[in-house]
Amino acid sequence: MQFLPKAIAGILMLTALNASVAQAEQVQIPFNGLTLNANLELAEDKTLADGVLLLLHGTLAHNEMEIIATLQELIVDAGVSTLAINLSYSIDNRESTMYDCAVPARHTMQDAVAEMEAWQNWLDGQGAGDRWVMGHSRGGNQTSQYTLAHQDKVKGQILLAPATWDYKYTIDGYQKRYGTSVTDLLDKAKTLAPDTMMDGVSVVYCEKSGATAGAMLSYYGNYPNYDTPHVLAQTETPTLVIAGSKDTVVDDLPQKMEGMNKENVELVVIDDADHFFRDLFADEVAEYAVDFIESL
Repeated sequence: MQFLPKAIAGILMLTALNASVAQAEQVQIPFNGLTLNANLELAEDKTLADGVLLLLHGTLAHNEMEIIATLQELIVDAGVSTLAINLSYSIDNRESTMYDCAVPARHTMQDAVAEMEAWQNWLDGQGAGDRWVMGHSRGGNQTSQYTLAHQDKVKGQILLAPATWDYKYTIDGYQKRYGTSVTDLLDKAKTLAPDTMMDGVSVVYCEKSGATAGAMLSYYGNYPNYDTPHVLAQTETPTLVIAGSKDTVVDDLPQKMEGMNKENVELVVIDDADHFFRDLFADEVAEYAVDFIESL
């Protein structure tokens, strides 16, 4: 498949459903005893019945970080409504700020998929039409995992610099960064209840922040589906993968995608873009994304 750019709530009552101009709403829904937050922006002369793109941010980030906020604005301006969700990380009513490493990790990688499903169910209740999903970095991988499990609900997915993964690299990287064997920590975590706190352990980039046994097993366990190309090999949903030629965070993505010989998966590499696709690179991403959606 070839996609080329053409050019450059549920607690809240949505009065914007019948709006004739682009409108933004802060939406909240209940989920497992927590309140989840999202930014809903309806494109001009559109309602949810016309379809909506769900946007997911990356690692321990939020739905108002530059790349998400910029893409949401650009994509809405191009005529596609969007819902940018804010992962809770097991924090009630979490604000749109980076995760505070002073807070011990009680969440898992799999929570993101469950929260995406909760938002999709909310959209169902609002009478939303076609559903597209888009995720950045680790959020791109989590998006691909959600799609794999719910291919009947997703018309197409856009994965922006989605995370790759290698178990040995993960284990060695933890040792190099923190000077501690994560395999020893995982062996201990396996003997504990998932919600048991392991004080003083490091997780992701939060040094000695503490984490539950479940969080440690989730982030550092052997899960091949944390590698986005591995997930895409199992997926039949139309997929657009966008990479940056100067991305040093997931620099092996183009190489790993080389063997992907599937008609439903297309890779686009944007020259000179890094992991965050700032400035004019964001415009290019938005153009590819909108063209892909319109092609489905």
